[in-house]
Amino acid sequence: MSKIWLNDRLVDDEQALVRADDHGLTVGDGVFETLKVSGGRTFARTRHLDRLTRSARGLGLPEPDLDLVRRACDEVVRANPLPGLGRLRITHTGGPAPFGSERGEAAPTLLVALGPGKDRGPTTAAVTVPWTRNENAPTAGLKTTSYADNVVMLAHAKERGATEALFANTAGNLCEGTGSNVFVVLDGRVVTPPLSAGCLAGITRELVLEWLGAEEIDVPLSVLADADEVFLTGSLRDVQGVHRIDDRTLTAPGPVTRKAIEVFAARSAADIDP
Repeated sequence: MSKIWLNDRLVDDEQALVRADDHGLTVGDGVFETLKVSGGRTFARTRHLDRLTRSARGLGLPEPDLDLVRRACDEVVRANPLPGLGRLRITHTGGPAPFGSERGEAAPTLLVALGPGKDRGPTTAAVTVPWTRNENAPTAGLKTTSYADNVVMLAHAKERGATEALFANTAGNLCEGTGSNVFVVLDGRVVTPPLSAGCLAGITRELVLEWLGAEEIDVPLSVLADADEVFLTGSLRDVQGVHRIDDRTLTAPGPVTRKAIEVFAARSAADIDP
């Protein structure tokens, strides 16, 4: 039996019950973070909690009590020892509210839970999808619990033997994946969409930009058909090369991707944030 943090205490998973009128459940009014856990330690926690706060602020939710969230993370990790990689999920919702879009007056709900992660390997396959992200939406760039679009797109990708779906924004420019940011290599240039494209400000993306550098520029989705290399970044992927996009095969990991994988592995091993 695992232990889950609910609001202000650690409880058995069977007791971690959220009310049926919780706004995060009824209308997806919530934000979340997913952190990598290795050897009982969380990675880049301060950055993740900063983003949790930004997402809550952007959604108009009360900001989470970060001291409480840190305590919850520590207790959940301690209470659920894992032999390998772990996935720590922090969820902060609007709490109990009337049915419908209007928020109530109750305090937010906080859930922190830990489950096993998995090694995704150095490369993967991806597909492009016909749907787009609205870069002008009020939730653009926020990590909200309203992930139905991503669920549909990822299912589409898995039906085609891929682990990720890549898509454009309404301007036709490359945006992101359902759970990853995307980098492309064009004649030696490393390029990734800017945040104004509507993509999430990924923590691994941020670290790759700091540690390796890249140009943040708008490029059309069609660039994936011509890129020398493509790689994905994400909290549970780290840096992962793409060996197939739709029907196109790429050599992966290519030299730029391989360097990114090596640098990220070395730097992240030294920069684990407790």
